[in-house]
Amino acid sequence: MFKLAGFTPTALALAALTLSAAAHADVDLKLGSTERVTRLFAYPNNCSVICYRNWSLEQTVAHYLSQSVQRDGYSNAKVLVKNDNGQIYAEISGVPEGYDKPLSALLDAGDLAYTGASKLNADGKWAYSWYLFLPLGMALENRKSVELLHFPPDYSLTQAQDYLRSNTTDRWATLLTANGIPADQTPAYQTIIDIAPIAAPSNAGSDLEGVYDYFKDYQTTLVKQFSQTSAGTTLPMVAFGAPVRNWIKQQYGPTVAVLGLATISPSAGVNVPVLGSNHPSYIWYAADPASYDGDEAKADAAGLKVMGQDLSAACWQAGMGRKPGTDAKTLLDSCTQTWQVTQKGKTCELFYTSIRNLTPAQAAAKCSTTPIKAQLQQLQGELPDAAVPAPHL
Repeated sequence: MFKLAGFTPTALALAALTLSAAAHADVDLKLGSTERVTRLFAYPNNCSVICYRNWSLEQTVAHYLSQSVQRDGYSNAKVLVKNDNGQIYAEISGVPEGYDKPLSALLDAGDLAYTGASKLNADGKWAYSWYLFLPLGMALENRKSVELLHFPPDYSLTQAQDYLRSNTTDRWATLLTANGIPADQTPAYQTIIDIAPIAAPSNAGSDLEGVYDYFKDYQTTLVKQFSQTSAGTTLPMVAFGAPVRNWIKQQYGPTVAVLGLATISPSAGVNVPVLGSNHPSYIWYAADPASYDGDEAKADAAGLKVMGQDLSAACWQAGMGRKPGTDAKTLLDSCTQTWQVTQKGKTCELFYTSIRNLTPAQAAAKCSTTPIKAQLQQLQGELPDAAVPAPHL
């Protein structure tokens, strides 16, 4: 996965800003007035009296656009952002012709999000600790799949300035790599649509439950845009967590359970396969001994069940992303068989190394014990679908 180097401006962003204005650009795009760009890029991202990163508006825009070109696989692309009489322009070299179109579409959708946020504020429902935050810096062209989530945690904006830097996205990336996706390619699979485009504290989930309707135009526009590539390929979508799965039912009709499949039609003639999944951070709640009166064996068994579900979902996402048009049900059955039957030992070890922080040797020993197997056999029915605990979003 493409990561920021420490907490300083990326080398790409700084290099882009030093390019000559006369440099050749494959894409030359007018982003709009400084007022529009300021609100759509959540600028200043982390500034009060003392700025965490003292970047200009132009540097901020170049930073996110540089993330996008890298995540699209254009490692030699260069970005230049400049202000000309109150209008912000982006010049991008080393990308295909037409690369500006998905960026323009995202920002146009962002205008809809801003309208919804303004109405939310006018109705007295906007919290002082919220920020309007669009899914900036992700793959714009070479997407493999779409992830539908609830909202981004505020630190992804204020600290990381990276939409894909959170405990949630980091954990899911590791599950994709466990299913054969190289780490540096996972961002192409993690194009995110949050039904609430609001960077908020990690424990704000319940506070955001009443805001979704304000962003209906934004949500449906992005689903329509992101679920198809410029070449017309329909991409798979994973719906993470109960609020999102409920939103799918409300907006498009079908019920989507964990490891349940559905099809939605965001536009005429387009049928998008959707898989329901746990929220990536749900496992920390499900595996918390406090949820079982301190019974660690039950907590482990619950965590193992969720790990099996999550690995199965990531397996489906990886497979559908690699080969769009694959039969969704056949692939899901295969993934479930792999992670919950034939490779359940590996599932167990991944749980203990990634959630319980055991060494590989300790995890292997733990997974060979009879009590764990017995607890897995005793655990029946669905696990509670609760709010994600704040520390792990």
